[in-house]
Amino acid sequence: MANLKEIRNRIASIGSTMQITSAMKMVSAAKLKKAQKAIVEMRPYSNKLTELIQRLSSSLDVTDGSAFTVQRHPNKVLIVAITSNRGLCGAFNSNIIKHTIELIETKYAGSEVSVMTIGKKGNDILSKTQNIFRNENDIFDKLSFENVNVMAQDLMDQFTDGHFDRIILVYNKFKNAATQIITEEQFLPIVPPVDEDLTNTETNFIFEPSEKKIIHNLLPKSLKTQLFKALRDSFASEHGARMTAMHKATDNATDLRDELLLQYNKARQSAITNEILEIVGGAEALNG
Repeated sequence: MANLKEIRNRIASIGSTMQITSAMKMVSAAKLKKAQKAIVEMRPYSNKLTELIQRLSSSLDVTDGSAFTVQRHPNKVLIVAITSNRGLCGAFNSNIIKHTIELIETKYAGSEVSVMTIGKKGNDILSKTQNIFRNENDIFDKLSFENVNVMAQDLMDQFTDGHFDRIILVYNKFKNAATQIITEEQFLPIVPPVDEDLTNTETNFIFEPSEKKIIHNLLPKSLKTQLFKALRDSFASEHGARMTAMHKATDNATDLRDELLLQYNKARQSAITNEILEIVGGAEALNG
């Protein structure tokens, strides 16, 4: 059994760790509240924009003349892996990295695959084995639609110029603080909507300008919104995952501290008993 000094040092060390994990949990909880509010408020707009495009698509063949809907064989594929710049958030980053590698080795095994990493953690791992097209770490420092707009436009230009035949987004979709859903979305080319309800809906509207012009103007905005929503989802998921991880770490540290306190008390009691026995033994020796 470890001596009392060693146990006291371990208890003090765990106490310091508990303070750190507890503080990180509170910070993540505060950031999560703001990030969650942002993604929850954005989803209705994003969903309505998608619904509008689907309704127009149901009555108009927009595949002609739109560079973003051109379907090509995926000879050259770009996977945009969205992770975080910081760790201590459980399996948040490793899940995205594993899913990205799985896509490369299975679904796109016969294609020339490049990876665009958004987040330092993903780049640190994937850059060792994969072909990195670009790394974006600074986007989370100031996550705004204007900054994402530039990134999305560059991805659209890469597709229309023929540098890539398909662009895939891989990220964590925010459900709640404890649950993040690994999501794989095709960014480009745009997949024509397949929805029987929308297809069968008759739209007796007068459009000005024409439906074709409207949807061609909406497509770039929809793509930019899609990327922004994915980053918002990942940002909220990161803070939720970190808050949950720090909560579990604090609980585990508390359990370990309690176990060490019990061990310390037993060791202390044993030491006191031994001292008493030595005193009694010494007294008996003197009396004898």
